[in-house]
Amino acid sequence: MRSLVISDLHLGSRTGADVLRRRRRREPLLAAVADCERLVLLGDVIELRHARIAEAFTQAEPVLRELGAALGPDRDVVIVPGNHDHHLAAAWLERRSRQPHPVPLGPDGAVDWQAPEPLAAVAGWLAPARVSAAYPGLWLRADVYATHGHYLDRHTTVPMLERIAAGAMARLLREPAAGPALVADYEATLAPIYAWVHAVAQTGAHDLGDHARDPSTRGWRMLTAGDGSPRLRRRALALAFPGVLAALNRGGIGPLRADLSGAELRRAGLRALSEVLARLDVTAPYVIFGHTHRAGPLATDDRREWRTAAGGQLINCGSWLEQPDFLGAEPSRSPYRAGFAVQVDDHGPPQLVNLLDGVSAPVPA
Repeated sequence: MRSLVISDLHLGSRTGADVLRRRRRREPLLAAVADCERLVLLGDVIELRHARIAEAFTQAEPVLRELGAALGPDRDVVIVPGNHDHHLAAAWLERRSRQPHPVPLGPDGAVDWQAPEPLAAVAGWLAPARVSAAYPGLWLRADVYATHGHYLDRHTTVPMLERIAAGAMARLLREPAAGPALVADYEATLAPIYAWVHAVAQTGAHDLGDHARDPSTRGWRMLTAGDGSPRLRRRALALAFPGVLAALNRGGIGPLRADLSGAELRRAGLRALSEVLARLDVTAPYVIFGHTHRAGPLATDDRREWRTAAGGQLINCGSWLEQPDFLGAEPSRSPYRAGFAVQVDDHGPPQLVNLLDGVSAPVPA
């Protein structure tokens, strides 16, 4: 069975950065979908943090209907919620919690849905394809595991907002000193953060608009001089930054490091995911994930960095989001360019490809 794995579509983004809202940029993906037997939507498929769910669903529905039509009734699609669309799994998680003795969550839980839950609506749009869902991941082959990867936010040393919030929540919940050991431990720390962010978005009290950009990205741009902030302001922030991190580390929120370079963003994410896999006892020879939006390993990457503690190969399937802040001097070669996917056949290593290479982006009006 040939599987096509894509992640981080962020359909319905208020910023308009989700490239699949444009028909021309959907066509290469639809062609690839027509050539596979199973499509895996590996998290953050719908952007549920920018606005009310009805608004995001309005934008996402036509794209998902096209994907389902391209698959047809004899092929499969698997939905794997991430952090930005964690709400798709929330009803299932709540129903599980009401069971007297629920089976402990594992790394490959089969998710069901009931009308009128949000996941039921998404599954309906993907018809006539055969729809299933899994959380926090699934096995595509006996040697290939796939997960969105948001649990890495509990361990990364980069002081992004998600990491700081996770550290604070762990302190509040008095997480054991040894740290998380089960899927339930990660959910206990992270799910309340996701629920709060989702609830704020549903109030509609704030016009997020252009300010819907990830707060962590805004902070990174400010500290790395990527947002055009006045030099004096940047200098003051840079001087204060180590002291703030030291205070967070003393308070048990860390460990956090002050290195915000692109190389450290990559390395920290890979180290953190390897930590998650070790704690959950996932020893797959191949692990596919998303979340960081940084595709790899590419030809220029040090493949040793992309190995788990157990020796497995990490593969990040990138995103379908325009991210000009991260593209660098050569956007056409950037690991953050939109359009990456991973092809998994019955045998052999999974293959990282970019379906949008050679497809020019629309010129802004």
